[in-house]
Amino acid sequence: MTKRHGYALLSAFVALVVAFSVTMLIRSAAGDSSSGSSATGRGSHGSSAATWVGSWAASPVGAEPGIGTNGLAGHSVRNVVHANTGGTSARVTLSNLYGRAPLTITHASVALSAGRGTAAARAETMRRLKFDGAYAVTIPAGQQVRSDAVRIAVPRDSDVLVTTYAVAPSGPVTYHPHARQISYLAEGDRTEESTGVPYTEQTSSWRYLTALDVLTEEAHGTVVAFGDSITDGISSTTGENHRWPDVLASRLRSAAGHRTDAPRYSVVNEGISGNRVLTAGPGSPPQNPSGLSRFGRDALGHANVKVVVIDLGVNDILRAKAPGDRDKILDGLRTLVRQAHARGLKVVGATLTPFEGRRAWTPARELMRRQINAEIRSGRVFDAVVDFDSALKDPAAPQRLLPAYDSGDHLHPSDLGYRKMADVFNLRLLEGAGQAEL
Repeated sequence: MTKRHGYALLSAFVALVVAFSVTMLIRSAAGDSSSGSSATGRGSHGSSAATWVGSWAASPVGAEPGIGTNGLAGHSVRNVVHANTGGTSARVTLSNLYGRAPLTITHASVALSAGRGTAAARAETMRRLKFDGAYAVTIPAGQQVRSDAVRIAVPRDSDVLVTTYAVAPSGPVTYHPHARQISYLAEGDRTEESTGVPYTEQTSSWRYLTALDVLTEEAHGTVVAFGDSITDGISSTTGENHRWPDVLASRLRSAAGHRTDAPRYSVVNEGISGNRVLTAGPGSPPQNPSGLSRFGRDALGHANVKVVVIDLGVNDILRAKAPGDRDKILDGLRTLVRQAHARGLKVVGATLTPFEGRRAWTPARELMRRQINAEIRSGRVFDAVVDFDSALKDPAAPQRLLPAYDSGDHLHPSDLGYRKMADVFNLRLLEGAGQAEL
């Protein structure tokens, strides 16, 4: 081989390397602006370890009372939510499930909160959201829509502001009451306002917003906590994130930081106050939809869901009229498990906690609760069991909550009770897949 020939081969090789590098840079740049809908995130970030998971969620419960046909037209709705898992990109889901007309969102944004108890945002984190490449989106009545992904560094255990603005009348507002979190409302389009000054009205509900997902390497999947007001955390301290799913998420983060074999999962809360396995509230679509009717959307529809934890049935017992209702409740729970198994998911079930002291308590309903719990503990309902009943009951009067764990209404736990529920949760229960048959 001549020296000239060798130089030619070297030049060709260098040109090939440069061409390959340019191609990869172009692909990477294109990926940065993608919607991020890939389940793994490979398309937008080139990292096989990055995964879309749920960082926060809330179920749509009904149409907000007291808001007429105009809805919140001409107002900016600033929802404050708590991201239990951090990530490098985010996307949100907006719902018009209870709308009677299309809802047009003309401006939407996401930003990190400037601090607790404020509508102010960290200005440098403000990002305008797009939907299928457009800044405005129209959500048909009875449907929901997910935004494109946007690059924003969301720290774990942080508050995030998701703001929407609708200029035209939108009809009933889809909301989640009993948020245990203060959100805000402002007149006019203040979607990207960072000071928070225009947000003069407060609300204890979440409006339109039902999910915040993040692209992350912190978690490999999502755990969905599916239940009633005890999961919703109705008696927990407002703004402190003391619901049992919040504490469970903290335990998972801590365990993952200390043990390589700990489950690396995020947790989202799909509890609804007053929810029942079998029966929905009035209306069409029904207010407070039953567990059976909402399970596909609220539990199975999350990003990269791996495990569902079901704590549901107390409200069915409180309204039970005959002993045969026990078997109907158990059949309903088994139906939820079969639906999860059809998706290859594991289901952890919770025993039902005591409630003597409530007006609806009777010895017959207490017997039904104990019978349902016995069936749950037998392993014939769920893949695994977390025993919330044993954790919270008063040993001297097992039909009652231990006073330290009682919020005072004899049904809902105190902050200490919610922590106890999460603390007795064996994290290893979240590992593995569901059984084919029970």
